[in-house]
Amino acid sequence: MSQSQDVVIRPLTPADYAGWKKLWNAYLTFYESKLEDEVYQHTFLRLSDPEYASMFGYVAEYRGEMVGIANCINHDHGWSLEPVVYLQDLFVDESARKLGLGQALIEAIYAYADQNNKANVYWTTRTTNLTARKLYDRIGKATNFMKYVR
Repeated sequence: MSQSQDVVIRPLTPADYAGWKKLWNAYLTFYESKLEDEVYQHTFLRLSDPEYASMFGYVAEYRGEMVGIANCINHDHGWSLEPVVYLQDLFVDESARKLGLGQALIEAIYAYADQNNKANVYWTTRTTNLTARKLYDRIGKATNFMKYVR
């Protein structure tokens, strides 16, 4: 992606709640999920608090408008001495797709991981999310693990 003056990737701040909530809601709708407003507030407070080391977020702005988000979780890992970063949620509004913002958000998370001594960055997606997987196949490495839940 060629960075232009129109694109800004930056950490999520407490002032970003309205834009973040709109985008996270669109992300959850895409995955056919709904959450109580209390969960939105609680999650946002943790993501946007620089003193809360377990979670962080980034936003993508295009021409001054927030159009993308990345919600991340730092956690220990049993197979490395350093913690890892789980990219839990990545979303770019349809109006800003094909501008390289998803890649720019992931690259910002990679840079964060490198600067903060994290062993790795990982994420999951639906196997049917072919558009996203085209990007992920270019900038990440697919594993042969399946996710199971209780």
